[in-house]
Parts: sequence; C-alpha cells; structure tokens
Amino acid sequence: MSSVQSPHSELVGALYRDHRGWLLAWLRRNVACPQRAEDLSQDTFVRLLGRNELKAPREPRAFLVAIAKGLLFDYFRRAALEQAYLSELMLIPEGEQPSVEEQQLILEDLKAIDRLLGKLSSKARAAFLYNRLDGLGHAEIAQRLGVSVPRVRQYLAQGIRQCYIALYGEPV
Repeated sequence: MSSVQSPHSELVGALYRDHRGWLLAWLRRNVACPQRAEDLSQDTFVRLLGRNELKAPREPRAFLVAIAKGLLFDYFRRAALEQAYLSELMLIPEGEQPSVEEQQLILEDLKAIDRLLGKLSSKARAAFLYNRLDGLGHAEIAQRLGVSVPRVRQYLAQGIRQCYIALYGEPV
C-alpha cells in the first residue's frame, strides 16, 4: 500500500483534524447519547472519504454540519421506524407475535425499505406511501402534495423502480 495520500484523503484528513472536535461538540448538543454523537461524527468523515470528488469547502463547518444533519435525520427516522414497528407489535396478541428472530428479520427488511425510499425525493416518497399504505388515488395524492396527477404518476413510477431494484438489482 502506498504511503502517498491522494489530495482527496488529505483534504478529508485536514477537515478531520481541524473540525472534528467542533463537529463532535455540535452533535453532542443535538444527540442525547455521547456514543451516538461519536458514531455520527465518524460517519460524517467516512461519508466524505466515500465521495468520488471533493473540493475544499468555503465554509467547512457548515459543510460538515450539512452532512451530519443528513446522517442525524436518517438516524432519527430509523429510530422512529423501529419504535413504530415495536408499538404495532405490542398490539398483536402474545401467542400470534412473530419469534424474536422473525421480528429482527422484519425490522431489517423495514430498514432496507426505508433506505430505498430514502433515495426518493420527499414528494415521491410521500406519494408512494400514500398510494401503497393509505390506498389513496392519484388525484387525492396530487391534491395533498400540490402537484399534478401526471407528476404523481412519475413519483409512483420512481417508487416502483426502487422496489424493482431492491428485488432484482439495477436494470441493464
């Protein structure tokens, strides 16, 4: 392995050295768990390392906070999803509840679906969920989202495409 660092990794290293402490303090103010703040801080820099291109930001702290906020939002969304699942599970009579192993598999599937739908715009995700979970028609979804019916059809197609990718992989 070469000891020469790429400009990309050097930039991430400089951002890490110069701003990690500040970012961690910011995350600790926004997350109750210090370990979760540590994880989110590390995930922020790992996300930067995974980028194909990275230019030096004019406002490094604002740049890092924007990435961390996205990760924080994802964390809270997954936690809310898990809590909603567990709440629904409590409504099922004890004898009919899935086993602990089945519960874990279902939860992992829900998280995978959430990740897939997370790749959609907020309106496309909402349209897909309104249609598939609430059974709303195109016109009602269009009215709720303030878009046209053809736009709703596009949103639903995007959601279906994400489901296809989940089941069969990227189309060729």
